[in-house]
Amino acid sequence: MQALTFKRYGKSPEIGFSELPRPTLRPDEMLVEVHAAGLNPIDNMIPSGMFKPVLKFQFPATIGSDLAGVVVEVGDQVTRFKKGDSIFASLFDLGTGSLAEYAVVPERVAAVKPENLDFVQAASIPMVGLTSWQALKERAKVQKGQKVFIPAGAGGIGSFAIQLAKHFGARVGTTTSTGNVQLVSSLGADEVVDYKKQQFEKTLRDYDMVLGTLRGDEIERSINILKPGAKIVSLVGPLDAAFASARGLNFIIRFVFGLMSRKIMQLAAKREVSYSFLFVRPDGGQLSEIGVLLGQERIRPVIDKVFPFGEAKEALEYLAQGRAKGKIVVKMK
Repeated sequence: MQALTFKRYGKSPEIGFSELPRPTLRPDEMLVEVHAAGLNPIDNMIPSGMFKPVLKFQFPATIGSDLAGVVVEVGDQVTRFKKGDSIFASLFDLGTGSLAEYAVVPERVAAVKPENLDFVQAASIPMVGLTSWQALKERAKVQKGQKVFIPAGAGGIGSFAIQLAKHFGARVGTTTSTGNVQLVSSLGADEVVDYKKQQFEKTLRDYDMVLGTLRGDEIERSINILKPGAKIVSLVGPLDAAFASARGLNFIIRFVFGLMSRKIMQLAAKREVSYSFLFVRPDGGQLSEIGVLLGQERIRPVIDKVFPFGEAKEALEYLAQGRAKGKIVVKMK
């Protein structure tokens, strides 16, 4: 089968198409014919070696995490799905990828594709949906009436997280460029800061949570808009010692991650707020709950551009520009 792979970590990972054997299944796995694969920024970060100590791959490694497709074979222990079912899933952190004609999907990470979504729309959801769910509901426990700051509201994660936070009853603040103000407002944002005209930390006040989605000094600046007892949940780092411990990493890496997060931890402590780094995990049960919201049209996919499979590498290059409004999806079929 054809797959988009990388052959090594570093500046020259040799990203390109490879002919790989059709995967074999364990008893709790399904073979899925991939119809579409959603892209995420981490798909470009992994080949660089940025997450080499954390994520394990065998080379050539297939790129991509999100997919939507049709089950063509099931293992002996699979009970929730059968051949012919349409599913969507995230394969992130499982040592495999989605930019391929076929993918092995453990039953526990899959959910039934909402009937009102096509495969492209469904493939755009898993990682941003699960990340938003785990950050807002699990980690921050967002309550009705609380104020949540989600920067870069027009991006892939922002466009979903705004809608989910509104579903939970929160008031949402975000940043975007002038041309995207109408988009983020239509998604439910209550306070919109045009970052080309204003600095958000001089405009927003008394927030209960920040969802860290941008690198650089954005997270440090966001501390100024929080009230005591608030939470920062970062998706982009710095990585912290708690994350290293949860992954079972050795003492040296735990120490390094602790040093990396020391500054933000100290700044947060001064404002009496907490900081944590979140690494999304695949979860078919949560994805099923998200699927219900999508089926009820309480949340809608936001897609910027669709690329054919033959242009998957170009799709990753487009993603790296960081200008997409919503998600980028590769269509296989």
